[in-house]
Amino acid sequence: MTQINMVQSLNRSIDQLMAEDERIVVLGEDVGRDGGVFRVTDNLLNKYGEERVLDTPLNELAIIGMATGMAMYGLKPFAEIQFQDYIFPAFDQIVNNIAKVRYRTGGRFNVPLIIRTPYGGGVRGGLYHSQSGEAYFAHTAGLTVVTPSNPYDAKGLLVSAYRMNDPVIFLEPKRLYRANKKEVPDDLFEVEIGKAAKLKEGDDVSIITYGSMVPTVMSTVEKNGVNADVIDLRTLLPMDVSAILATAKKTGRVVIVHEAPRTLGVGAEISALIAERAIDSLLAPIVRVTGYDIPFPYSHEEFYLPDEKRIMTAINRVLKY
Repeated sequence: MTQINMVQSLNRSIDQLMAEDERIVVLGEDVGRDGGVFRVTDNLLNKYGEERVLDTPLNELAIIGMATGMAMYGLKPFAEIQFQDYIFPAFDQIVNNIAKVRYRTGGRFNVPLIIRTPYGGGVRGGLYHSQSGEAYFAHTAGLTVVTPSNPYDAKGLLVSAYRMNDPVIFLEPKRLYRANKKEVPDDLFEVEIGKAAKLKEGDDVSIITYGSMVPTVMSTVEKNGVNADVIDLRTLLPMDVSAILATAKKTGRVVIVHEAPRTLGVGAEISALIAERAIDSLLAPIVRVTGYDIPFPYSHEEFYLPDEKRIMTAINRVLKY
């Protein structure tokens, strides 16, 4: 076990997997010589050479197109999109091709591809380097959508994604890259995809969250002594329906926290799920604490992101209902 941050955890995971499997190819903008803009792929070029660590042109469509062909014909590509905001030129490839290959070919072809990309705010990136687009991908059958909140889960989920035979959108909350360290096993291990983590046991209120909001939620409930169940989804598609319904039925009060925009966000799906299947257990309306339905602001980033004040306002609202 070693105390490392998320960047180090991801880097070591990719390194270990590449050493174990010669089919793995890493490709993306600046992933080689520079080691990636956040240094997640640091030193991999020196170890594995230019045939397995490819610096690509600034062309996301080309990155995903090449990775798709590699995956369909026997390789295991790890494609990096430097910022999730720039994944949209490749959106057609991802949604209309990658996600549907296995279905449309009756299982004759698969696309065992991992698309890694940092997402979200918290680093003063402005509107083109801070977006949270997870709902776009979670709406697409054929994709798996994963977002770790800590170094341990980052490694375990990445290994599980590698061992799948289908495409995975691996969303890395960039403001957590170096935010904290955690004990991570030195050997490869798996964290089950599709299974949420319960981070705190409580009886008064359930807080359901994921990604970058996990530390914010945990610090809020601990600082304010909230007797809360805290659920980290970890995987958005497939979502852990059992964990969501169990906590809603347990406390009867639910607050959902994510930094992505409110309308048609992941929180809306969770709310609908609880309303359809656990409404008789509810003691208060479900409340969402989210980003706003506006372009991500540069100069007012701290007002856009959910914080302790907004989360506590939501918690008090459901507790006093």
